Amino acid sequence: MNGIRKSVAAAAIAGSMLIGGVVGAVMYGATTIAASAATTAASPSPGTAPSGTFVPNETAAHEATESAAREAQENAGQVPTIP
Repeated sequence: MNGIRKSVAAAAIAGSMLIGGVVGAVMYGATTIAASAATTAASPSPGTAPSGTFVPNETAAHEATESAAREAQENAGQVPTIP
């Protein structure tokens, strides 16, 4: 009888460890999925128009420091890639 009690206790401990591991893995998976979904949401960057079209900065202070190649890209409606 003593051997049966030890076997039952060992089975209970092993079962609880297994269930605890599964529950922990499910909770970890759910939190990482929620975290990755929250970080992949697209947010508009500052300075861009909400419609998605490029609006160049035409202030006098900005135009004074701008290169001719950058101004040409802005005039063509492109997002400037030249500093």
